[in-house]
Amino acid sequence: MRPFSGSDCLKPVTEGINRAFGAKEPWQVATITATTVLGGVWLWTVISHDENLYIRGKRQFFKYAKKIPAVRRQVETELTKAKNDFEADIKKSNAHLTYSETLPEKGLSKEEILRLVDEHLKTGHYNWRDGRVSGAVYGYKPDLVELVTEVYGKASYTNPLHADLFPGVCKMEAEVVRMACNLFHGNASSCGTMTTGGTESIVMAMKAYRDYAREHKGITRPNIVVPKTVHAAFDKGGQYFNIHVRSVDVDPETYEVDIKKFRRAINRNTILLVGSAPNFPYGTIDDIEAIAALGVKYDIPVHVDACLGSFVVALVRNAGYKLRPFDFEVKGVTSISADTHKYGFAPKGSSVILYSDKKYKDHQFTVTTDWPGGVYGSPTVNGSRAGGIIAACWATMMSFGYDGYLEATKRIVDTARYIERGLRDIDGVFIFGKPATSVIALGSNVFDIFRLSDSLCKLGWNLNALQFPSGIHLCVTDMHTQPGVADKFIADVRSCVAEIMKDPGQPVVGKMALYGMAQSIPDRSVIGEVTRLFLHSMYYTPSQK
Repeated sequence: MRPFSGSDCLKPVTEGINRAFGAKEPWQVATITATTVLGGVWLWTVISHDENLYIRGKRQFFKYAKKIPAVRRQVETELTKAKNDFEADIKKSNAHLTYSETLPEKGLSKEEILRLVDEHLKTGHYNWRDGRVSGAVYGYKPDLVELVTEVYGKASYTNPLHADLFPGVCKMEAEVVRMACNLFHGNASSCGTMTTGGTESIVMAMKAYRDYAREHKGITRPNIVVPKTVHAAFDKGGQYFNIHVRSVDVDPETYEVDIKKFRRAINRNTILLVGSAPNFPYGTIDDIEAIAALGVKYDIPVHVDACLGSFVVALVRNAGYKLRPFDFEVKGVTSISADTHKYGFAPKGSSVILYSDKKYKDHQFTVTTDWPGGVYGSPTVNGSRAGGIIAACWATMMSFGYDGYLEATKRIVDTARYIERGLRDIDGVFIFGKPATSVIALGSNVFDIFRLSDSLCKLGWNLNALQFPSGIHLCVTDMHTQPGVADKFIADVRSCVAEIMKDPGQPVVGKMALYGMAQSIPDRSVIGEVTRLFLHSMYYTPSQK
């Protein structure tokens, strides 16, 4: 997500809550509320849920605090400011475009449509083709674009839901899954499906394990144990399927999950253990062998999220780099998610969820037997699925071949290591943990790291902002392997840091100030409300209210 605008929209909310209770410190607010507002109801609400006392208590406190009229008015005022700021950004970005809010009276010509498409695609503030963006676009080759465009055109109206009409598309999907299983050391029993992206792959695994545990173990209040650095899609799956997500701290030195704490988080209702290969924030890989050993010991399935690592993490050892085993060759690993539209370089909208055995995949499926429309079954969230995306993904993998992916892995990891070495030589910044593949996360103990992000942004770089603790990261893609890109990035970081170090205590200003401010706000539901406003703004049209 790009930086929010309206950097002053959050601080007044916290100050308003404090004023409403006549307190100056957060602990004073909590004490007053716990003793005078919530009383025994608060305590019972806290202890009757599968969350730790502090988290549940804090949530209940702010829930009630925001019902106070003075606090609610302050919140609404600041949210209105945020909404207006988001919409102003959208209007500015699309100022040169005309909105179409009703169907054209007569259909447009091919030439008119293509002209409008080109105009829409020219919007945006960063030159991703020149390797100035972290992640987002993982590779771009005109000849491959030409190939997948033609393939998608041929298969654009196919739908594997109708297997009798399009058996060839179903075969393509089966081959994509089998090729991916082989890359991740799956045996003949390994299996899976394609999905529309990493989030769907992850939530499908969660659905499968929830249903498996309910049928075979009688678990009706399921939880999963995950590192705090695991992808947010696991939280989404928890919300969708009523699965409690138990997040475990990472080691402050390695930024891998703390295995001792991880083990203590497991209980009789745990249906799944999760590790990342690598995680999104820091690019480190959890100790999958240790997690899998716990899975074997307690008879709990283990999922490895390799959505970001994709084919790079699958092949990095073959490219000559050392990496601990993490995939199906590790006893106890029962599923892996991997995005073919990342380092598989397929068009956006394709991923795979892989299982060690079909007994888990069975529970991913949804089957309805008593519908008047007939017996209905679907493998993933979607009923109808885009055969064009499946065909384009298949075509991409067939075009690259094993050697093509291995060469790309070498280019990308070589570049990431080169950048990492260059950044480690710059005084004033540090690298979080030990990057395993392509993500390099930067922090600073000397100055606000978001000042560096802001400075690089002004030079045309678009990096990802991290929180808890503050940081920024670069996800190296094939776009960054172009001649001169890595050297330019290192040079720009060095020059920006040198300038910042002239006055390291200066606070960050502008949009990036929001990230530091957002971390300091104890009521995370306020951050959630602001985020929802941002999401709403993406659907802005002039006539909406």
